[in-house]
Amino acid sequence: MLAALIAAGVPLFAAGAAHADFRVCNGTQNLVGVAIGYRAAEGWATEGWWQVPASTCATLIEGELQSRYYYLYAEDAARGGRWTGNVNMCVAENEFKITGVNDCFARGFQRMGFKEYDTGRQGSWMVQLSDTPGTQEGQN
Repeated sequence: MLAALIAAGVPLFAAGAAHADFRVCNGTQNLVGVAIGYRAAEGWATEGWWQVPASTCATLIEGELQSRYYYLYAEDAARGGRWTGNVNMCVAENEFKITGVNDCFARGFQRMGFKEYDTGRQGSWMVQLSDTPGTQEGQN
């Protein structure tokens, strides 16, 4: 049976000139596909897919984060495991950028549950995807 998949979000702090962004690190041994959701000027938006190889990181949003809340959905390409939450947003089969989170099916998209991350208005944030039970979300 597939171990419980856990994602932990932690703010990024660095001495000197910090590079502000939203990053996802894949702590598994498989390729993971990642989608992100956020509040944009034109309303809710979702984007994907970032392909994040095993034991690497990918930058989903470059630059200083503009929102407090971001939403993440990810799938393990090999084992089919998912990192999900209870905030429904739209995704597409292939690369996408979708405005709006309502009527996903009627608009030809799929609806998936995204996990909410409260960045506390930090300029940078990192989510660590792991298939190890007991991973905790960090706040410092």
